[in-house]
Amino acid sequence: MARSKATAETQEGCALCDLPLNEAVTSDEVDGVFCCRGCMEVHRTLGDVDIEEEKKDAGTKEIHEDAEEAFLSVEGMHCSACEVFIESRAEEREGVEDVEASYASELVKMAYRPDVVGREGLVDAVDGFGYKAHDPERGDERDDELAELLTIGRLVVGAWLGMMVMVWYIVFLYPEYLGMSALVERPGPLLDPFTSYYLVLGTSAVLFVTGYPILRSAYVSLRSGTPNMDLLVSLAAVNAYVYSLGVLFVGGEEVYFDITVVVVMVVTLGNYYEKRIKRRASDRMEELTRERVDEARRRTRNGDEVVNVDELEPGDEVVVKPGERVPVDGVVVEGSAAVDESLVTGESLPEEKKPGDEVVGGSVVTDDALVVEVPEEMVSTFDRLVNFLWDVQSSRPGVQRLADRLAGFFVPLVLLIAVATFGVRTYLTGDPAGAMLSALAVLVVSCPCALGLATPLAVASGVREALEQGVAITDGSVFEDTHEYDVVAFDKTGTLTTGNMRLVDVTADDGEDADEALRRAAAVETYSSHPIADAVTEGAGSDTPDATEFRRHPGKGVSAVVDGERVTVGSEALVKEREDEPSESLHDTAERERGVGNAPVYVGWGGDVRAVLSVGDRPRDEWEETVAEIDARVAVITGDDEAAVGYFREHDGVDDVFAGVPPEAKAETVERLRGHGKTVMVGDGTNDAPALAEADLGVALGTGTATAGDAADVVVTRDDLTKVTDVLELTRSTKQRIRQNLGWALTYNAVAVPAAVAGVISPAVAAFAMATSSVLVVANSSRDL
Repeated sequence: MARSKATAETQEGCALCDLPLNEAVTSDEVDGVFCCRGCMEVHRTLGDVDIEEEKKDAGTKEIHEDAEEAFLSVEGMHCSACEVFIESRAEEREGVEDVEASYASELVKMAYRPDVVGREGLVDAVDGFGYKAHDPERGDERDDELAELLTIGRLVVGAWLGMMVMVWYIVFLYPEYLGMSALVERPGPLLDPFTSYYLVLGTSAVLFVTGYPILRSAYVSLRSGTPNMDLLVSLAAVNAYVYSLGVLFVGGEEVYFDITVVVVMVVTLGNYYEKRIKRRASDRMEELTRERVDEARRRTRNGDEVVNVDELEPGDEVVVKPGERVPVDGVVVEGSAAVDESLVTGESLPEEKKPGDEVVGGSVVTDDALVVEVPEEMVSTFDRLVNFLWDVQSSRPGVQRLADRLAGFFVPLVLLIAVATFGVRTYLTGDPAGAMLSALAVLVVSCPCALGLATPLAVASGVREALEQGVAITDGSVFEDTHEYDVVAFDKTGTLTTGNMRLVDVTADDGEDADEALRRAAAVETYSSHPIADAVTEGAGSDTPDATEFRRHPGKGVSAVVDGERVTVGSEALVKEREDEPSESLHDTAERERGVGNAPVYVGWGGDVRAVLSVGDRPRDEWEETVAEIDARVAVITGDDEAAVGYFREHDGVDDVFAGVPPEAKAETVERLRGHGKTVMVGDGTNDAPALAEADLGVALGTGTATAGDAADVVVTRDDLTKVTDVLELTRSTKQRIRQNLGWALTYNAVAVPAAVAGVISPAVAAFAMATSSVLVVANSSRDL
């Protein structure tokens, strides 16, 4: 998305991410004003680019100024025709200003006027014709289970009754049709009344019960003017069914109920298989939405009261206890505590917050309570991320299968050929019944079972292969949509690094014992809930002395009595206050560690500062190997400041490093990277989720947050960064298999359709050829990659 250049006088938000300009940053070298230096560096490096959107142009509709935005989860969408149909129906409802549907994520984004239509009215505007809509914030698991049971029930009905129909064909009808009736002893006429009813009832159940979703999809494609492969499947199945009923009515015996059964069952099984491997983004987003902070503890004259977050007013003070999330962005007015913002901002180190400091909604207070004042404009950074992710997921276009893209001209072409075949052969032979059989053969032989199965079966094979390699594919469309990549972007914290606070080094002052300093510090930190305390105690091991008289010094550190002496562990300000001025060498060590993104912790007792513990996040052992194997532009994006990324910036395998990038700007950065080619985003945290959703391929490490996995197309289930290169290779090989399957399916149609037009093959032979083509696609898809 290209952005217009702005000036400080006219620009309202950041030129990159549109966030408010609380601290305007600009430079003579770039146009525009930015919310932080990270956004400015992204703009300086990538500039304004035009992104070719992969979705329908929604036009420039005028939206009423009072319109609000809502999202619905919709079950039952599975092609682009569904998108068009739902959008057109919903826009007919009064009060609905704009609608955008995505079958890939089964989400619908709606702009509506709440004074005209309510949320229930929005659901009613989408419900019907086999589509089931519900508010994603109140997902109904029971409805999901019922829908799954209904799908399985349709398959069971079709499999049982279809098998009974096909047994009669295999034992009695096929030998008769193929001139081998002498080999089979029949108990009576070929088609007596009982047999006729038996075939009609069994086939009717398969067509109208099991095949209902296919018939509905065909109807939707006609209503929306977007022909799909289900339309062709329905025509072949219904025409064979109607023709066979006509044959029975006039007393004939050559019926083609088997074609209806085979066509419906093959396509239904293929669709079900594909649906099982496509994890719906709406389900994942429901889980994320439930993680939002709904309630806050508001301070009043009569004590604290628990209220809904929506009831908070500017100036209210909310109390946040240790382990709780901050409900809204605000300013600390009382208390000091370490706040873990990694879930929201990606900052690897917890931030010490004291009165006057800002805190972001969604961050977690770790070691002491805080009182936060609600600002004039009440927002939550976490909620903003959730809404942004909803927007990206719902507006991201449904990736059409190649079969559906071909349907735009293939279906009308086949119908034209079938009609022309009927007309020409009737004119030439004077036999309408024979001409109808030739036209039916055209529809059957061109029935896109192989074409429709080409992609889902290859994708299923890729999914299976991925699982064996420790990779979970959450969206099978990635195999079809993206397979060659130009840019691979990595989040830093938790992706290129371990993501866990660890003891990096212990530096003792001259003549002091570093091990003893660590031992005493660990004894004190045992009683602290600060994230750094866990790193210190883990680094020291279990051989630590007992500590007594533990004290917390909010915002500064902790102290306790160890081996008869009070030991102080914390900031430079704390040791200066309780011990003495640290030596120049320890001060230099602390500054050096701070400069590379680590947190220095002073240790002192007996009036002296004895050592500096360095705590921080370290690069993964395998990160260099992974980057070396990537034949593409490599970028690192992080919310950490410049000091924490120097190691990566200096590495030859990294082309770009974007530091200090806020969560909202991560997605915008990925979008601009997409202007330079197909882009992969690899991340692990909630703050990475919008960027993962924005990328052509989002890869989440399984050790990260559920939100990142929900937004990604691929989840690496093992704690191994090298699996990222396996993912890239897997998408390439699976795409090749899809092309092979489609190539065979199209070649088959190119040969079989002319043969059917010429009358060389009958509908029965056409059904056999169609089934054989499908078997070959299945066999090719079953091979190991």
